[in-house]
Amino acid sequence: MPKMRFEILPGAPYPLGATSDNAGANFSIFSEHATGVTLCLFGGVGGNTEIARIPLAERTEHIWHAYVRGVRTGQRYGYRVSGPYDPPAGHRFNSAKLLIDPYARALDRSPRWNDSMFGYRMTAVGEAAPRLDLRNSARAMTKCVVVDSAYDWEGDRKPAIAWEDLVIYEAHVKGLTAAHPDVPRKLRGNYAALATPAVIRHLSSIGVNAIELLPVHQTAPERRLEKLGLTNYWGYNSIGYFAPDLRFACSTALGSSVTEFKSMVKAIHRAGIEVILDVVYNHTAEGDENGPTICFRGIDNATYYRLRHDGSGRCEDFTGTGNSLDLTHPRVLQMVMDSLRYWIVEMHVDGFRFDLATTLARGPRGEFGGSPFFAAIAQDPIISTVKLIAEPWDVGDSGYQVGNFPVNWKEWNGKYRDGVRDFWRGANDSMGEFASRVTGSSDLYRAGGRTPLAGINFVTSHDGFTLADLVAYNEKHNEANGEDNRDGDNTNRSWNCGVEGPSDDPAIRTIRAQQQRNFLATMILSQGVPMILAGDELGRSQRGNNNAYCQDNPISWIDWANADATLIEFVRRLVQLRREHPIFRRWGWFSGSPAKAGRLKDLEWFRPDGAVMNAGDWGVGYAKTLGAFLNGDAMTERDQAGARIADDSFFLMFNSYREPMEFKLPPKEWGRKWTVVLDTADAAAASGAQSHAFEERVHVAGHAMVVLRCVA
Repeated sequence: MPKMRFEILPGAPYPLGATSDNAGANFSIFSEHATGVTLCLFGGVGGNTEIARIPLAERTEHIWHAYVRGVRTGQRYGYRVSGPYDPPAGHRFNSAKLLIDPYARALDRSPRWNDSMFGYRMTAVGEAAPRLDLRNSARAMTKCVVVDSAYDWEGDRKPAIAWEDLVIYEAHVKGLTAAHPDVPRKLRGNYAALATPAVIRHLSSIGVNAIELLPVHQTAPERRLEKLGLTNYWGYNSIGYFAPDLRFACSTALGSSVTEFKSMVKAIHRAGIEVILDVVYNHTAEGDENGPTICFRGIDNATYYRLRHDGSGRCEDFTGTGNSLDLTHPRVLQMVMDSLRYWIVEMHVDGFRFDLATTLARGPRGEFGGSPFFAAIAQDPIISTVKLIAEPWDVGDSGYQVGNFPVNWKEWNGKYRDGVRDFWRGANDSMGEFASRVTGSSDLYRAGGRTPLAGINFVTSHDGFTLADLVAYNEKHNEANGEDNRDGDNTNRSWNCGVEGPSDDPAIRTIRAQQQRNFLATMILSQGVPMILAGDELGRSQRGNNNAYCQDNPISWIDWANADATLIEFVRRLVQLRREHPIFRRWGWFSGSPAKAGRLKDLEWFRPDGAVMNAGDWGVGYAKTLGAFLNGDAMTERDQAGARIADDSFFLMFNSYREPMEFKLPPKEWGRKWTVVLDTADAAAASGAQSHAFEERVHVAGHAMVVLRCVA
């Protein structure tokens, strides 16, 4: 080892991580049960030469720290942590393993698997616990990088879009841009690609004002996938909660991923679009107790991970990935909060979607809501002000918690997805559920003091069929994933319209296109916040794969060359309709009663024969037609100046029967003259080209939706 040439000073416990100044850097890392922590500095070609080992002699409240004079930005480093190796007690310290700093702002390369990263060797029969593996993992391990946080934001301002105005676009950095013909080839698949005019122009043109990115925290691939020649494309396998994923960086310069990410955010903000990150604080890439020792496991396994209460030292798994981070521990919770704050303050992001958020809220015995996580978020003056979205479930007991998150949270509404899918595929007994979902899911959110905007409405997401596949496949087709089609959800609530997979039959293709428009129109005009899966507006297919998490190839990438221009235009019209009419984006609930005596109700449901729906009508299981009157004059919301908001009234007609239906319009007191603004059976129909008088019969095609606006 070369002679150490750095001056070592005590340093400070805060901030955690590596903090550079003009003369050196402060290094700080938490470990409650360690007996020693050594900072390792690396240099040389490839950064694999260990140039210094620096024992951190200072310890303040279980935080080990030192200031190293002479360290500059770009310095590679890692840690070795000593302590007891006692797996049944949850301790898996192994100083032979180089470890990633949990607070590292950047890594020098993406992690790759190597057997030397395992902290144990399999035991012989009869031995109580795995034996310590003393192989040095440093050469195989990725290294942390000291970075400079300075960046010229050029006056960047967050768009601060109100929830009622939000239209979310869920996208993967690479999937959105890898095959875009107007993105320079050298930028495709990277952060810089999202900042190009071609991509931003498309988002703006369809009315999207928030892009929700699949995980961009540094990830590590699963060993099993690497053996299959696959990778964790989605990225739900985090190992660095402060570091942008190097998979999406153009430059190989150390720390450049941070600057590239910031530049992407700045460009997107200039277009008036927010950036929301999908974050995975529920588990890490280290897997269960049989996984590698690359970060948290070697720093303090018994602190960072939930362990079973049976004395085995095995991981508690609420996530289906092998481990669960323990946010009931104050230091683990602090790390998550520090990470969130970092991405808001330093990286300028506008909000977060929390993967498997139920796990984050579980208490010491796994009970939902027993963790201090919700309280910590609510009282934080920075985090509490950004957009917070929960995926409100995990795989543990009582894991499905849709509707049960605090008032300051929004939720992916899985019941919306299921109810809308069931209705449009013609399932029996689906009409009442459908009506509840499109009007804001009051059964889920109203009693808790929340508004219709608490629900993020989606029909498709990264997890499951794309919209085009939802109407083309009855069964999943995940053979490319290497698990004999066993992976992925078996309950898709899909309908292939008569043929499984691609079809040249004009009738099949027509109904499939119509069904896609039905789903999009329903979602974008429902009460709540709509979320479009990237590529759905183009007709993107994954060839029936409903779990494409490991497909970093054209299966998952958007096929821009074969984009459906008619569908894109239809989506533009839909979003514009929503934007122009506040009746479709209320933040107050429909009451089902008049705003004033003698006036019409704010919401009324009709049968196709023009009669108002009664309780018995809702119980007709085979019924698949429904009319909804939305009274724009009965809105109770007020604008920032205190003036009451009013809008036009609309009549929506839904027909999930395969045969056409005639809808009789209500009597003249509901509206004398109506004009067609949308017909999913005729994507090209011009708004206002056709008008109808009160009590007139309106033809609605099979599997179609018609929207009328009252003009007199």
